Amino acid sequence: GVSESADDALIACLTEIERFVASSSWGGPPRLFALVRTVDLVKAEPALAGQLAIGRHDSLSSIEPDDFRPGDDLAQALSTTSWGDAVDGAASCVERICLPDDCADEIPHDPEKAAAFVAAHPKRQEVRVVAGALRDGSHYGVARLVEHPDELLGSIDL
Repeated sequence: GVSESADDALIACLTEIERFVASSSWGGPPRLFALVRTVDLVKAEPALAGQLAIGRHDSLSSIEPDDFRPGDDLAQALSTTSWGDAVDGAASCVERICLPDDCADEIPHDPEKAAAFVAAHPKRQEVRVVAGALRDGSHYGVARLVEHPDELLGSIDL
C-alpha cells in the first residue's frame, strides 16, 4: 500500500546516508538517523533551506543525533529510543563481518569463539548495512561490501 514515490524517497535517503558514512573509514560504531520530510524540516528550521535539496514533495532528510551511544547492545539501545511525531522514520547503520552460508556449520556456538572464528576466517566479508523504515511501514536496506566499494546493494528484504 506504499506509493512508489515513498519507496524512492526512502531509498534515496538511505543511499545518501551510506555515502555520508562511507566518507569516513571502515570500522565505525553503529549510527542512528532520524528521517524527516525535507519540506517539513525546512518549515520548522527555515535557516536550513540553503543546505537542503528539497527535490520532490516527499524527499527525506536524515538527522544524526549527537548523543546516540549504543554500547555493546544495539538492539537494546534502539528499543529505548523514540522520537516525536515530527520524525517520519529511522535508519541505522552498522558494519559487520560475515561469512558465506556454506560456512555456517563451522561457526562455534560460544559467542566469543564465534567472533574470533569469523574475524580470522579467509572467506570473511566486511559489510556496511544501512536499513531504514518509515512510520507507514515502508522499509528498505542498502549494503556495501569492502571488497566491492563501487557496488551498492539494495533490497526490501535486506
